[in-house]
Amino acid sequence: MTAYDPGTLARDVLAAWTGGNVEAVRAMIHDDVVFDGPLGHTEGADEYMEGLRGIARIVKGADPHKVIVDGDDVCIVYDLLTDVADPIPTAGWYRVRDGRLAELRVFFDPRPLMAGG
Repeated sequence: MTAYDPGTLARDVLAAWTGGNVEAVRAMIHDDVVFDGPLGHTEGADEYMEGLRGIARIVKGADPHKVIVDGDDVCIVYDLLTDVADPIPTAGWYRVRDGRLAELRVFFDPRPLMAGG
């Protein structure tokens, strides 16, 4: 598997799943990846990918505003673009281990998604 530098990895993960190439994410994550966000918690690659496939059905892109890299930690501040709501201000905290995503914490207000717009 290809190892990425943390900033590139985080940008590539975000671009892949929000750009409709969800399956490309699998090669960029650890088998024991952990995800936490307002819509749920997953542990392991299978659960993570299942959750990603679910949310990706309504996502049509991301508009990144700022990428901050601090060692193996990366924060991306972006607007999540969906089919069901106005752009949703979002922050993702990516923790990288050995060139692949080990942990992701996402912060956003989920109410626009729940209301459907």
